[in-house]
Amino acid sequence: MKKIVLTGGGTAGHCMPNLALLPALKEAGFEAAYIGSYNGMEKDLAVNAGLPYHGIATGKLRRYFSWQNFTDPFRVAKGIGEAKKLLSVLAPDVVFSKGGYVAFPVVKAASALKIPVVAHESDLTPGLSNRLSFRFADRICCSFPETLKMLPKGKGVLTGTPVRSGLKNASRERALSFVHMREGDYPFLLVMGGSQGAQRINEAVRQSLPSLLKRFNIIHLCGRGKVDPTLSHQAGYMQYDYIDKELPDLFCLADVVVSRAGANAIFELVSLKKPHILIPLATGRGDQLLNASSFEKAGYSKVLLESDLKGTNLADTIDNVFENRQQYISAMEKASSLDPAGKILEVIQETAH
Repeated sequence: MKKIVLTGGGTAGHCMPNLALLPALKEAGFEAAYIGSYNGMEKDLAVNAGLPYHGIATGKLRRYFSWQNFTDPFRVAKGIGEAKKLLSVLAPDVVFSKGGYVAFPVVKAASALKIPVVAHESDLTPGLSNRLSFRFADRICCSFPETLKMLPKGKGVLTGTPVRSGLKNASRERALSFVHMREGDYPFLLVMGGSQGAQRINEAVRQSLPSLLKRFNIIHLCGRGKVDPTLSHQAGYMQYDYIDKELPDLFCLADVVVSRAGANAIFELVSLKKPHILIPLATGRGDQLLNASSFEKAGYSKVLLESDLKGTNLADTIDNVFENRQQYISAMEKASSLDPAGKILEVIQETAH
């Protein structure tokens, strides 16, 4: 039995691809364990997936001033020491890092112990923690062709981003029984603003409801604490603060999707061939703007900037994408037929040997 340690956390984007790899890893005979922060979101996700979980100290890597910048290096150093002890006991053949500040101590410790490391970057431009980790990685998988030129020479491999296997087992019938929407010839619009929701998107959707409801049944994932109770009885409009296991079924039901432009979400949309509008997060390091731009140039997506979320612009854009949905579906069908999980597994097996 070969052993692999998975690491990555801080956001869902740094956890979910690890879990999406699990079926391929198990089929290839790997025994997997997870190293993350003491109580980050990755802990619940890994434990729920049945993985042995080990927590270490972590310190966030920031580009801005914070008093914690003076204490977090000590947490990182402590985390490296804890990761070394864990890796010495777990004795993996390889470490797979999905990035985030949680992953750096594990990657550094693995390198010190001469354990091979495979890193993965989902976004078009590498984040800070991954850039620090790359010098210690043997191979670096990436999702966009543009990323290859930003990676250390000889280390980069274009693989794509693995998506959850549960998406393939989704059911339109289960989704219909879950949402209980009005009957009639209404296509379904799914709106989601990321794991925390997006207030700007929420406001634009609610302002556009009179227009949108003439044409669509709307499933709106608002984010925790962002449901508007005054709209709870609006026919054709269902709000949820958060959806977990039913989300693949809702994807299956959707005829058009409005989404943020995080790498995991957009690769799932393309793998499902769902016509969609991307509204990239305007703050942060700009990775969503670059992801969205790349997909729009490829013909997969329509991009709408947050600054343009006003008046009837959102409703008009949704109508336009729905009317031209076959054009987007055809472009996505021509997308590279890379099997991301299979390609990453191939890199992991080569590196482990």
